[in-house]
Amino acid sequence: MTRPAVMSWSSGKDCTLALHRARQEGALDVVALLSTFNETASRVAIHGTRRAVARAQARALGLPLIEVDLPAPCSNADYEARIGAASLRLKEQGVRDWIFGDLFLEDIRQYREGNLAAQGLSGHFPLWGADTRLLAQEMLDLGLDARIATLDPRLVPRELCGSRYDWAFLDQLPPGVDPCGERGEFHTVVANGPGFAAPLNLRQGETVERSGFVYTDFDLLPSVRQ
Repeated sequence: MTRPAVMSWSSGKDCTLALHRARQEGALDVVALLSTFNETASRVAIHGTRRAVARAQARALGLPLIEVDLPAPCSNADYEARIGAASLRLKEQGVRDWIFGDLFLEDIRQYREGNLAAQGLSGHFPLWGADTRLLAQEMLDLGLDARIATLDPRLVPRELCGSRYDWAFLDQLPPGVDPCGERGEFHTVVANGPGFAAPLNLRQGETVERSGFVYTDFDLLPSVRQ
């Protein structure tokens, strides 16, 4: 018997593949996505994805999107309080399992599992420990269409922001940069991938630098914005 689960949704490639894997494995029934947003900018935390784009992704995947707004700046205490409140509401609805797209950073996994365990919840990591070069290959083989939404210019050339996530991009990464950007070298926004009923029509906007990171804005074309 499958158990209901929520997918932690960053809007990027790793959570897209993790959702696909979880659905294939079949032990969990993903009933919703959950994203955190900077409440001032109305964008997905870290990735900088517009709220409208995240909502469009959820519609394409046929899942409701739970939106958790975070203050800016956001302390660990603020984050844990707001995520904890969302977790409690989900638990009351019978959802005790969370899925994450984390790959290999042990401290992040321990942090997540500790917070979940405190509420009697469980975490699942479908991509954990996999060779990230092979994960990149799998994503591209599945037809995943992702764009580089933000990057750390100390590690990745700033002119690559806004690029399509493909082998041409991967071949330009400096030595030592993880091909999935797991150490924060870059983050993506997905326009299409496994489970999407239809691709998103994204329009690329300006590229700016803020707080030491480079961001490229992606918006929905006006005809599909909601």
